[in-house]
Amino acid sequence: MMNTLRMVSQRRMHQLRQFHNCMTYCEAAVAPAAVEKLSIPLPESVDKPISPKIEKLAQEITTLNLIEVSELSDLLKKRLNLPDAPVMPMGGMVMAKTDEEAVPERVKTSFTVKLTKFDDKQKVALIKEIKTLIPGMNLVQAKKFVESAPTDVKSDVSKEEAEQLKAAIVKVGGEVEIV
Repeated sequence: MMNTLRMVSQRRMHQLRQFHNCMTYCEAAVAPAAVEKLSIPLPESVDKPISPKIEKLAQEITTLNLIEVSELSDLLKKRLNLPDAPVMPMGGMVMAKTDEEAVPERVKTSFTVKLTKFDDKQKVALIKEIKTLIPGMNLVQAKKFVESAPTDVKSDVSKEEAEQLKAAIVKVGGEVEIV
C-alpha cells in the first residue's frame, strides 16, 4: 500500500514538474515579442497627421508651374505604369441631347388582351367563345375564367392577333382592354 501511494505521488509530481516547465518556457517565448500598441482612432472632424516626408513632397509640388506639373504627371505615369485617365469636360456633365438627336421611342410589339367585364345576359356565349379562343380549356375552366374577370385572356401576342381577340370577345358581350 505504501508503495502504491509513493508511485501515485511521484507521478503527480512528475506531471506537475512537466506543467511548470511548459509554463515557464511559454512565458519566456512570449515575453520578448513586442506587443503592438493600439492607436486610438481620430474623430472624423480632425485631420489625420501627415508624415514630414509627405508634407515636404506636397510643399515642393505646390511650388511647380503647370508645365512642370504636366512633366511630373507624365513621368509618374511611365514609372508606375498608369493608363491615361479620360478627361472630363469643364462642366462635368454632358449636355442633354435635343429632340432631333434623341433616340426614337421603342414601338411596342407584344400586347396583352385583358377581359375586364362582361354582360350577364350573354355569359354563356362568352364562355363558349373563351373555350374556343384558349386551346386546351374545357367549359368548366372557361366558366371559372369568365367569372374571375378581370383576367388576362392572352399575353405576348401581336397587335393584329390582339385586335382579332378583342373583336371576337366584344361580339359576344365582353369588354376587353389591350395592354
